[in-house]
Amino acid sequence: MSRLPQLLQRSFLDQFGRLTRSATSLRARIRDKVGQTADVAPEAQSTASAKITRVTSAPEGECIYAIGDIHGRCDLLERLIAEIEQDAAGLPDGTHVTIVFLGDYIDRGLQSRNVIEFLLSDRLQAFETVFLMGNHEEALLKFFDDESFGSQWVRFGGGETLYSYGFQPPNTRGSLGSHEAMAAVRLAWSKLWNAFRDRMPPEHLAFYQSLKPSYCAGDYLFVHAGLRPTVAMEKQSTRDMLWIRDEFLDDTRQFPHLIVHGHTPAEGVYRDNRRIGLDTGAFLSGKLSAVKLFGEDVTFLTT
Repeated sequence: MSRLPQLLQRSFLDQFGRLTRSATSLRARIRDKVGQTADVAPEAQSTASAKITRVTSAPEGECIYAIGDIHGRCDLLERLIAEIEQDAAGLPDGTHVTIVFLGDYIDRGLQSRNVIEFLLSDRLQAFETVFLMGNHEEALLKFFDDESFGSQWVRFGGGETLYSYGFQPPNTRGSLGSHEAMAAVRLAWSKLWNAFRDRMPPEHLAFYQSLKPSYCAGDYLFVHAGLRPTVAMEKQSTRDMLWIRDEFLDDTRQFPHLIVHGHTPAEGVYRDNRRIGLDTGAFLSGKLSAVKLFGEDVTFLTT
């Protein structure tokens, strides 16, 4: 990856800085948004879902499972895949089964490297797999290209990913106001950055670099964060698909496809006539969630 122009780099840092809101406050905000009158989806103990009137279908003969943000919880991923395997065993013979992963495999959880190794293992060979990019994978690639981004990344979960790869981030406390201490921290980050680049398994780097911004199947469009309302799909920016939040969540207009996404944590899965939200804050809640799309049926699985 080439270095980003200064203006684009500043935009990236501004976007990343918006993650200063805690997952707890985000869950509370989403809970307040959806209100108290919505129906509950019992299969996943959903916080709230609106009355569903829109009929959508998966491709004929195909069953799609989409999994929300994993964030370094390989233990939960293994449990959810076991549930999907058991569920898929009951599908009609000849059904094509696809698993779509919505991104944010890493950061915040100490099993981040384990998640990638699991996804690259033979465990998923019975399924077709689609791997989307999340904003946290974009952040890892940003650090891989720019050592100065490390101190930003660790503030929002990158430290756990570095630990999982065998690195301890430099301790920046007490360095402010001391030129010598700040220089020592910069040197430590430079050494870590070079070692991280040298020791990153090539297959892991190839995985991060191969991630897709979106995937479309049947009446569904899968994306990490969401889409910008009023913008045609062919004009949507990757930035929005990885980062958008309020502009997507707060709008009420439907897209041509039902949007299946993660990125914004809530206490349970959310479903209405325009979107299905699957980020249930796995790294804090212990709840990793998936949706099953088969024919016109929409059901949920969760750890």
